[in-house]
Amino acid sequence: MANMLERNKKVKTPQKTYQEHAEDALYREVWEDVNNEKTQQFLKKYGNYIIAGALVVMIIVTGIQIGVRAHRASKMATAENYETAIANTDVNALVGIAKNTSGATADLAMFNAYTLDKDVAKLDELAKDGKTQEFRDLARMHVITIRGDEMDADAVEKYLAPLNTKKSPFYYTASLTIAQKYLSVGNRDAANKWLDKIISDSDAPAVIKSDAESLR
Repeated sequence: MANMLERNKKVKTPQKTYQEHAEDALYREVWEDVNNEKTQQFLKKYGNYIIAGALVVMIIVTGIQIGVRAHRASKMATAENYETAIANTDVNALVGIAKNTSGATADLAMFNAYTLDKDVAKLDELAKDGKTQEFRDLARMHVITIRGDEMDADAVEKYLAPLNTKKSPFYYTASLTIAQKYLSVGNRDAANKWLDKIISDSDAPAVIKSDAESLR
């Protein structure tokens, strides 16, 4: 066994001849030429598509960047215009912001325009076409405060029907308002229906539940 190991140690890796080295070099050169030719064929066939794809990606990325910057600039301009309108108590400017922007910013501008000139028509518009449920419901509550005495109880209940959902921030306030309206016209049965709904609701705010219990 030892003799075999010793013999293996003495075995040397055969050295390539000059001809073999030349063949290897020729093989590498041919392989590179083949690869280059295939690459050129591929580029020739698909080059236009690759370039077009790269341009599309570049355009999309650039468009997104421009869009983000434009969106931020628009938001900043709206905020500055809003602050200026409030500072100058400029009702027309606030109405303009409400017409030309979206979301809560538009609703807030319209509501502030109403607080400046007390034009109930602005509340009507906000209650009907407001962009957010919070401001639509707020407008309806203000309209009832202003016109509720002129309306019968059924009309008040119908007008506040969109608030009869826990998604509305004025759900409990609207329910109590309807109950109070029915009490004011002597319809205790209808009023108790709304009062009981508040009293039995574990999520009802303590203050509103206390008011409902006192009216019950």
